[in-house]
Amino acid sequence: MKLNLRPIYFIIGLLLMTLALGMLIPMSVDLAQGNSDWQVFMMSSGVTIFVALALIFAGRSQEKTPFSIRQGFIMATFSWVVMTIFAALPFAFSELDMSYTDAFFEAMSGITTTGSTVITGLDYAPPGLLLWRALLQWLGGIGIIVMAVAIMPMLHVGGMQLFKVEAFETTDKALPKAAQISASISAIYVGLTLIWALALWLADMTPFEAITHAMTTIATGGFSTSDGSVGHFDSGAVDGIITLGMIAGSLPFMLYLRCLRGNFTALLRDTQVQWFLAIIVMLIMLTSGFLWVQKGLDPVQALRFGSFNVVSIITGTGFATTDYQLWGHFAWPIFFFIMFIGGCSGSTTCGIKIFRFQVLYAAAHTQIRRLLEPHGVFIPYYNRRPIPEEVLTSVLSFFFIFGVCFALLAMALGMMGLDYVTAISSAATAIANVGPALGDITGPSGNFQTLPDSAKWLMAFGMLLGRLELFTVLVLFVPTFWRG
Repeated sequence: MKLNLRPIYFIIGLLLMTLALGMLIPMSVDLAQGNSDWQVFMMSSGVTIFVALALIFAGRSQEKTPFSIRQGFIMATFSWVVMTIFAALPFAFSELDMSYTDAFFEAMSGITTTGSTVITGLDYAPPGLLLWRALLQWLGGIGIIVMAVAIMPMLHVGGMQLFKVEAFETTDKALPKAAQISASISAIYVGLTLIWALALWLADMTPFEAITHAMTTIATGGFSTSDGSVGHFDSGAVDGIITLGMIAGSLPFMLYLRCLRGNFTALLRDTQVQWFLAIIVMLIMLTSGFLWVQKGLDPVQALRFGSFNVVSIITGTGFATTDYQLWGHFAWPIFFFIMFIGGCSGSTTCGIKIFRFQVLYAAAHTQIRRLLEPHGVFIPYYNRRPIPEEVLTSVLSFFFIFGVCFALLAMALGMMGLDYVTAISSAATAIANVGPALGDITGPSGNFQTLPDSAKWLMAFGMLLGRLELFTVLVLFVPTFWRG
């Protein structure tokens, strides 16, 4: 069956147009402050607009054909890759004099809301470039929410079909409703960003710092305006506001919509949210207790540092207020393993996601009961509903593929000369889209600048894999996919 790429060209063209218009915002900031980098953004925007218009005109069609599953996979992957290629242009041509490898790495880290960086001297970087980094993560955050609600359930990726919304069927009738839901979710996203920007400004951040950190907080991205990340501000109020913001960005946005429509208990009654908050509370108590008892911090300070850094890593945000590697060997395994968890489905977070752990737990619990009572009939449940066999298979397959991809990526990074801790933790932070890794080089007090170019390209691919739930990308490497 012949694959029609015209709708894909059209959609990618529209996305590139949005990206190009977004470049005008940091251009205006640099122009207002007399920074010469405004020309870089203007040129990059012009190039992006040219390509966007070419794709839009190439993709225009009078025919109204249903959007197929194959088109969905191609659109989901290629839109993120093409957006990253053009999002890297301001970095490559800026006064920071970055190679295109570094520029692509930074752009991929931004648009996938990973938060790993190759830039040093952020405190003295042009304001337009700092805003561009935040804007990329903010756009990536809303992009993945819409994909999680609209695209992933349709593609049946890793059990995401559990969250299928009737409004996002591919029939013509449903499209207005789908657009309405997307617009409502986007409005909530903008509203949360404005609320947190105001709160951070009241906590004594400058307006510029408040806006950029609000954008990367709600997007659970982790890009900051300082090499010291949030620790640069040394403020308990800032830490508390950002901690709550990271949690807010990690909850399902569809549930926010239901709350606004009158179902005020939707968030609290959802078992995924309950699990997520329970895990966070348990880890905060464990880490804060350790800092209080073993490291001698006073209870308030222990709670402040423990809660912020635990929430930052488990949600895949990647902010840091201190180098938690100095807390001792107890902290290393905790922060390594919670990298993989992530937040709730339909949020801006990455990682494995809470619902998959719930499905896995339900399947394991059911299997144990079957072993104890071989003649009994036991059905696994998620959110008080039976889990279809298809979803169980998808989730188990996701865990297997996730483990294999992580292992292969770690081994490949090791073959490029990275030490054991750096290779293992860099692979984890890339595929789970967290940001900082572990070790002296890529830990919370370092960055990824000194890694070989080949390692940066591999990590960028790992970020794409993790952001698009693995299967969305890997299916494109199967020959039969292209044969239809």
